[in-house]
Amino acid sequence: SMAERPSSQPLSALPSVRARALAFAAILVAGLAGGLIGYGFGDLQCTPGGCPSRGTYHAVGALVGAVFAAGGTAVVAVLALRAMGEWRAIADRERP
Repeated sequence: SMAERPSSQPLSALPSVRARALAFAAILVAGLAGGLIGYGFGDLQCTPGGCPSRGTYHAVGALVGAVFAAGGTAVVAVLALRAMGEWRAIADRERP
């Protein structure tokens, strides 16, 4: 049987360490993928005749892609973690 939580201990909406670690890993993976996509997109800015600013295009594309992908994933991760915390709080409240 599960040990009961003392009534003096406040409920925590903080997600588990595992959930937060997975969210952090997802943000890192998305940032890496966005950076790679942005780097590839930098190639599209060059013409077949040549590309004097190729390194700049790659750097800017990788940076912008990484920031947007990681930022978008971070927003989704925060919303998911908050929802998990709310579900836990509701489940604790409904327990007799």
